[in-house]
Amino acid sequence: MEIGKDSKFTLSVETLISISVTIFMIVGLWFNLQAEIEEAKQLPEPPISRTEYDLKDQMIRNSILNTEEKVEKLEDKVDDIKEDTRSINDTLLKMNNN
Repeated sequence: MEIGKDSKFTLSVETLISISVTIFMIVGLWFNLQAEIEEAKQLPEPPISRTEYDLKDQMIRNSILNTEEKVEKLEDKVDDIKEDTRSINDTLLKMNNN
């Protein structure tokens, strides 16, 4: 097979067979995957048990309470930082006035 005037491209029978087998395998995998996807779409959703629901609900509630506690601690720290900043400002103002 010639690609251009000065170039030639040759393929052996083994190479053609290898390429064909590879393409056949890829196409087979593609159709298999599509079939599995369609099958999965038809399956019913798994039911969530009451125990699982209660555990997840409790976990979420605990997480919210934990976050709330952390926010309160951060608010206290911010208030402390504000107090410290005011104190530093007052001290600097007194030093500048003297």
